Amino acid sequence: MKRTWKKQDRRDRYDRIYLKDLDPVHTIIPMLMPRRCDNEAVTIEIIETEAINKYLAAKNAGNPEFKYTLFHVFAAAMAKILILRPHLNWFIQGPRIFANRDVKLAFMVKRNFDEKSEESIAKFVADVDGGSLVDQFHDYLEKFVTAVRKEKKLEKTSNTIGILKHVPLPFLRFFFWLVHKMDKWNCYPKVLADQDPSCASAFITNIGSLGMTANYHHLYESGTMSCFAMLDARRLRPVFKDDGTYEMKETVQISITLDERIVDGYYCSTCVRLLHYLMQHPEDLDLPASAPVDFDWNKIVR
Repeated sequence: MKRTWKKQDRRDRYDRIYLKDLDPVHTIIPMLMPRRCDNEAVTIEIIETEAINKYLAAKNAGNPEFKYTLFHVFAAAMAKILILRPHLNWFIQGPRIFANRDVKLAFMVKRNFDEKSEESIAKFVADVDGGSLVDQFHDYLEKFVTAVRKEKKLEKTSNTIGILKHVPLPFLRFFFWLVHKMDKWNCYPKVLADQDPSCASAFITNIGSLGMTANYHHLYESGTMSCFAMLDARRLRPVFKDDGTYEMKETVQISITLDERIVDGYYCSTCVRLLHYLMQHPEDLDLPASAPVDFDWNKIVR
């Protein structure tokens, strides 16, 4: 169910809420450090997959046509963090700080695993008042993938890009110059924002599906996202015990790039701890989307 919002400030927009009366540091930081890509902070988490594998085996016990995967758990965990830790859904545009109205995850879907295959941009909008985020994401992705891969449909973003590539270069350069200015001036048209992959809460990617591992991906200067998260391939890694011995276990690496201007180090650490907890307790993702998690925020999860 889509939430309705009432405009409280003239600087509020269809997709964002202007944050005023912030503390002094957040008030001056957009002018002190104006560029998003100059303020990237990176964190890397190694997570054991034993609990996730058991969870997925239970979810797929009925042998559904569209299987639940590690990516579903990862996406649901990211959405849950954005709901429970809402400052992570803030972004800086120009001299002001805004909050995204929705929890929205953008990601790429390749039509086929082929070099010449086209990519489509997907945007999952979480129903904050709805049920299991894993099921929400699973149902959305099933419909999207079916449309893109089986029915050969392109979503609006790809159709728009297909039109723009035929525009003469001088006009195209002017168009994107104007688009960037409108973004900075807080007057970006909704018709463009709805199709712009950078207008989301976070961008997520499953490079593990390609057998890859990476520690970093940059943020985007334009748009409304302050977070980029990558799910890497499963790997056997040594997991050390308290006595110094270790055991080789299947793990997965998650790399997150954040705009350090929107949250302080402590708040960021609680987000990372929650992500680690949710990935190791995926059954909590089957609770209602906004349901709190029984989690000790002061506990270091390792």
